[in-house]
Amino acid sequence: MEKHSNAKEIVNYSFLVVFANDDTIDEGELHMLERLALEDGVVDEEEKKALRGIFSRVDRDRLSDSVRTEIDEFCAKYDI
Repeated sequence: MEKHSNAKEIVNYSFLVVFANDDTIDEGELHMLERLALEDGVVDEEEKKALRGIFSRVDRDRLSDSVRTEIDEFCAKYDI
């Protein structure tokens, strides 16, 4: 069975939702990104690259403390 990466879906979601309205990530948007990345239980290299790009574009000072913490924990857990 061939593995399917959701990297394209992650990038598309980020442009259609995350960056379309306010250039930051709220809790609901972060949870959707996490769900897409973990749909098959593994965050593959393409998904990691997509998430790194998204997270690097966000002004961390504009994130809520809880979202900033959750991003840091998610990145640490999945080596992003």
